[in-house]
Amino acid sequence: MQMALELAAQAGDEGEIPVGAVVTAGGKVIGKGYNQTEKLRDVTAHAEMLAITAAAQYLGAKYLSACTLYVTLEPCVMCAGALYWAQVSRVVYGASDDKRGYTRAGTPLLHPKTQITLKARHC
Repeated sequence: MQMALELAAQAGDEGEIPVGAVVTAGGKVIGKGYNQTEKLRDVTAHAEMLAITAAAQYLGAKYLSACTLYVTLEPCVMCAGALYWAQVSRVVYGASDDKRGYTRAGTPLLHPKTQITLKARHC
């Protein structure tokens, strides 16, 4: 989570919404990202999306079933959908997002086998 926090700080320094994400497998970082929607002029350039893409490229596979995503803020609905399709085993997030977090959708959006861990308080 510390690396995700550092990436979030980098995003903030670059004028982005400060969110960072890291994907690990077997205790090794295999993907990371931070929000770059302004820099890339791409509404899909969320930290989670970039980290998932990097991890999939590292593994040479589309499924991340033995991986953990650490992200500083609760994923949005779009990112939750990507996490579902990637079949990420575990998601650890640092703060709930009461405005745009996936849990506001009212229906389960993550893969049924995905474990969720909230590491901090609601923001």
